[in-house]
Order: sequence, then C-alpha cells, then structure tokens
Amino acid sequence: MLCGVTMGKVSPISTKYIIRASFLAQGVVEKPDVIGAIFGQTEGLLGEELELRELQKKGKIGRIDAEMETENGKTIGAIEIPTSLDKAETTIIAAALETIDRIGLADVKIDVKEIEDVRDVKRQYIIERAKKLMGNITARMETKEMEEAVVSASRVERIVEYGKDRLPAGPDIETSDEIIVVEGRADVLNMLRYGIKNVIAMNGAKISDTIRDLSKEKDMTLFVDGDRGGILNAKGLAMDNNIKFIARAPDGKEVEELTEKEIISCLRNKLTPEEFFYEFDRKNGDSFKKTSRERRRRRDEEETEKPERKTRKKALTKEEKEKLKEILYDMMGSKSVYILNSEMEGIRKVFYQELLKNIFNLERRNEDMFALVIDGTVNNTIVKTAEKAGIQYIVAKNFAVTEEGNVKLLSL
Repeated sequence: MLCGVTMGKVSPISTKYIIRASFLAQGVVEKPDVIGAIFGQTEGLLGEELELRELQKKGKIGRIDAEMETENGKTIGAIEIPTSLDKAETTIIAAALETIDRIGLADVKIDVKEIEDVRDVKRQYIIERAKKLMGNITARMETKEMEEAVVSASRVERIVEYGKDRLPAGPDIETSDEIIVVEGRADVLNMLRYGIKNVIAMNGAKISDTIRDLSKEKDMTLFVDGDRGGILNAKGLAMDNNIKFIARAPDGKEVEELTEKEIISCLRNKLTPEEFFYEFDRKNGDSFKKTSRERRRRRDEEETEKPERKTRKKALTKEEKEKLKEILYDMMGSKSVYILNSEMEGIRKVFYQELLKNIFNLERRNEDMFALVIDGTVNNTIVKTAEKAGIQYIVAKNFAVTEEGNVKLLSL
C-alpha cells in the first residue's frame, strides 16, 4: 500500500502547494532512481529560475519523496513535491514531471493527479472553528462581514432531507402548517440564508409523491423562477396538487439569486393559481410588475363588462350520464380533458396539463361550458377554477378533493 510522505526542507508553515503524481515503470526501479530521474531529466529544461536543485537549496521546494511497489516486473508508485512557489511556477514544475519518460533503464509514464492548495485546509478549519465559536460568543464581532458569513454557513448547515424522495428542505418543513415549494436545492439554500425554514425543493420537473402528500396536509405556496421553466413547473404542480398560492421571481431571475427584499416582495404578491394563470395568459408572458390588488381590480372590471353567460342548472338525464361515461372510457390513457357545453356538445379537447389555461381562454370569450370529462386526477384547484367558470359537472375516475363547492363531481 502506498503511504503518505513526510515533507522536508519547506516548513509546513510556508508550504503553499503539494504536487501529487503517480507513475508506472516498465521495470524494477528504486527510490533513488526516481529522485535522480526527476532532477536529471528536468535539468536545463525550465531555465535557471526554476532549476529544481537550486529551488531546493533555497527552500522553495521541499524534499521530493516517492513510494512504490513492484509486481510482475513492473513498478507503480506515487510522487509528492511540496512547494512554496506561486501558482504559475508550481504548475510549470508539475507539467515538467510528465515529460520524464525513463527511470533508470525502464520506460515510465508519469501523470500529475492533483495540485493541492494546502491553505484550503487552513481556510476550512477557520470556517468550521468559527461556526463552533459562534454559539459561545456574546460580544458583538468587530467585522460585520465575517459575522454574516458564519451565520449564513450555520443556516445552510440546517438543510435536511425530507420524505421517501429525500428532498432538500428546511428544518421547519414538518412542523409548519404553511410551506413553500421551490424548484431546486440552491433555492432552498438561499431561502435558509434569510431565515425562511418552511421550504422544500421539487428537485426536478417530475412531481414526487412527497410533494403530493404534503399538498394534502398543508397550505402550499409554489415559488418558481422568473423564466419559461418556472411557468411550466407551475402548470405541472398546480394540476396535480392542491396548490393554494403561486409566487414568481422577477423576469429573468431565479429564486436562488434573489435578495431577502426580493423574496419577501414576491411572497407578498403571491396569487391563487386561477389568478396567476389568468394574468400570465392575459399578458402572454409579459412581466408581472402590477401589484396583486391592481390585477384583481382589472380582472373584476373585465368580468363586469361580459354579457351574461348561457347557463343550465338541471340534473343530468340517464342518457346524458351514459354519454359522459362513454366519453370517459374512450379517453382512458390519453391524459386529456373533454369540455362540453350545455347542449352536451364537445367544444374542445385539451391535454390535462393545459386545462386551466383553456378554461380561462373560454371563460374570457364567454363560452358556454357545462361539463368536464377528465382522464386524470381532479384536485381543489381544478374544482375552484371550474366553479368560477360556471361549469356544473366534472366527470373522472380519480378525485383528490377536499372542497367540492357548487360543482357536482361524478365518478362513473
């Protein structure tokens, strides 16, 4: 087994870098052969300023050490060279090692594996030690920036893995009645940085069972990035889960890069899924710069100008129920939705993920919508949106609804 090496010449206090390389020699070689090849084959190659013998005399590089094993007539080993040179000079010496092609009488191949910055170890120690001392310090620290860095590191350390999907989350995700769902781990870290602990990440576009279960137990706010991907994630999550509110980062920004002020502003301006998608579709992707109060006021004004929609409020006949049943069975496996008017005529067939958008579009045109036949799970968001649009019936096989309202739900 190859062991570690003991550095010489260069004091551990002044060592900046350690060059670590491995070699394979096509023959039996000894340690003096390796050391001799390094000095001999790099001599005159790098100029006087980087002559290895002179650098060692001046204490710029430490003792070149090597460990090796011989097996089946071949020798494998490791080389370590400590240096106090700067980064550029160290990398030049490391590259020069790879030009050595013989050790003794054996052909050899040397590969530099890494150049370790020894100071990183010290920096890591400082950070870890500072976090431990943080709990015992009572006096105000003199350097505000150092204090904030340590506090931030302490908060980030409290990230947990939640549920069978092991999703990144804040420590309050289980105890809080209200939670915030973000897109990725980096978003969770940024929220924790500002003390928001009831947060959990989707960790991908696919909706996990953990998120679905949480949506049934807690009031959920979805917080998405200010790009097209954020809108797509909002559509997917709102359709499959009981989302109470949706918040969106400013255009072109991601949640992970927001400041504390921006995060608070976005969460204060959160909207219900119906309001969110209505506004997004109406603006056709323009920025969400209006306040939620202005958005609601303008929407109310638009609705008061609409002519009265044709409505029908009566029970379905046996023949109509049979028709809906046939439509549902014909649609099985298609993940789509059939929208019918009060005359039981199909007016549009859409993908399940696009249902909310299409309801908003038809509602704005004052279309007669009477029933939905859905190949997919019906949740509270769909029911509320349908009720607002005047839809009387929803037909499906799977329901995850806690509030029915005035819409009749039929499982055929």
